[in-house]
Amino acid sequence: MASSCQALFAALKDCLMHSDCVVKQKHLPSECLKEHLNELPEQCQSLRKAQFECKRGMLDMRKRFRGNIVGSSFEYTPAKDSTTTPSPTTPAALNPES
Repeated sequence: MASSCQALFAALKDCLMHSDCVVKQKHLPSECLKEHLNELPEQCQSLRKAQFECKRGMLDMRKRFRGNIVGSSFEYTPAKDSTTTPSPTTPAALNPES
């Protein structure tokens, strides 16, 4: 796979590995993509579509000179639970008066 889609592919893989389909229901990530797509979080579904667009862009002759920039700089960060304490970079943690 081309290097322009590597970050997107890694983000999709991380999203799948953190999804309920893999963690709780014990399905394989490939099974989740093929058979349980509607059960995946919206973020994983959008990453799958973005990866498709990235692969498609590699074949598009119109983008040959400009380059395939669909997923060139993307990174997946899993959502945190609402029960965790705020991190030092959140506005609530930076402003102790509120």
